[in-house]
Amino acid sequence: MDQQINRPEPALASEPVSRRGVLRAATVSAAAVGAAGLLASPATAAPVGQSQGRRRVPVDRISIQLYTLRDQLTADLPGTLDALRRIGYRRVEHAGFVGRTAAQFRAALDEAGLRSTSGHTAIPQPFDDATWERALADANILGSKKIVHPYFGRDANGQAIRDPAVYRALARDLNRAGRLAERAGLDFGYHNHQLEFVPLTGGSTGFDILTSQTDPRLVHFELDLYWTWRGAHDPIDVIRANRGRIRQVHVKDLDVEGGFADLGDGVIDFGRIFAYEREAGIEEYIVERDDAGTSPRSPADALDTARVGFDFLASLRY
Repeated sequence: MDQQINRPEPALASEPVSRRGVLRAATVSAAAVGAAGLLASPATAAPVGQSQGRRRVPVDRISIQLYTLRDQLTADLPGTLDALRRIGYRRVEHAGFVGRTAAQFRAALDEAGLRSTSGHTAIPQPFDDATWERALADANILGSKKIVHPYFGRDANGQAIRDPAVYRALARDLNRAGRLAERAGLDFGYHNHQLEFVPLTGGSTGFDILTSQTDPRLVHFELDLYWTWRGAHDPIDVIRANRGRIRQVHVKDLDVEGGFADLGDGVIDFGRIFAYEREAGIEEYIVERDDAGTSPRSPADALDTARVGFDFLASLRY
């Protein structure tokens, strides 16, 4: 089953967010947890590699979401994968097979010395067991350990979903998908954007519903740290409320305007978050930048983003 790299992104990814809005959200969270310095600006953050503690991100758990390099992969799959291996990556998270079959994509990964330990594959809507089982079979061909639903939150008209019933129905489908994944020997996860944190009719959020109505044995969460901040939530609060369920994190940085930044160039204090890695249950730290190489504000070459991200995580002490 050919999976293309064509992941939808929320419209809010390009909507401006004021510095005041970003910092106001951080200040509210700081008051809630009684701590300062939730966000670290480049001017005040410790230089990359400077010791701030004894803990570090295990290099063999650093991965990269290949959506970051979608254009490069389309143009030169073997060369791009080889470049990632030379940077230091040993594992990746796919976002499709770049026009190949799962077996062909696996062969390209093997040739480069990489493993796709995780992958983004949307559950079928409406849910269909046979379709999902084919996706699970592809994941096993790749040798993946995890399969993750990548996106939810907008209706057919592009509006943020506000109906709690829609999220409750999604939770049921996620449980169903997780049960089939478990039978196939895979861990099933859900990746958030900011839309899950939009207040719904009645006052709860989609994230509240998904975390409370999915089975922890069947569904874990791949917490996107950038989008969690964009949803005005402190990732540490999310971790504390969902102990052991945050098995993967998307590590992407936030600039002062609310846009994307390479790791270390933005305002997120990742060390502060990773200090809760054991409570979270984090097994993978996945570099990603949604606009790498595709916007005037990003590096011209997404491989630069990949290199900066790997070096940042490998050098971080907390």
